[in-house]
Amino acid sequence: MRIRPATAAELPALRAVERAAGSPYRRLGMAEIADDEPPALDLLEPYRRAGRAWVAAATGEDRPLAYLIAEPVDGALHIEQVSVHPDFAHRRIGRALLAYADDRAQEEGLTHLTLTTFTEVPWNAPYYARLGFRALDEAELTPGLRKIRALEAGHGLDRWPRVCMRRP
Repeated sequence: MRIRPATAAELPALRAVERAAGSPYRRLGMAEIADDEPPALDLLEPYRRAGRAWVAAATGEDRPLAYLIAEPVDGALHIEQVSVHPDFAHRRIGRALLAYADDRAQEEGLTHLTLTTFTEVPWNAPYYARLGFRALDEAELTPGLRKIRALEAGHGLDRWPRVCMRRP
């Protein structure tokens, strides 16, 4: 597997990965998440243009199996989305994408990775905790993270418990 910047031509493939990655949420009674439309191309393009959209592709193939998009928020690199196609789950691809993002954050002088996620989904908060992320309490939230959480709440994501997490 190799991780590299996403190309403009691959943005539709990222949406397909996202759709597929949403399907396991249905088993948890989260059909709204499974059916949620992936980010539109015009929302993905700024991440790509800024050099903060990365794909994982199988060696010898150039088809994205997973992707990660991120942006700087309050001195940290905030993971906006990381998705792995379920056909390629449990191969440490998500972990590799996070490590790649961590390296890019360090190059930019950003001190942490942050993300928001569901607390009760096994491949969300419990998974990130195993990778060294810790949940932030309300008092630790930066202005940017508060804004992100407010946007998520406005989209109905707080129907299920969510948390902000950070890793140095």
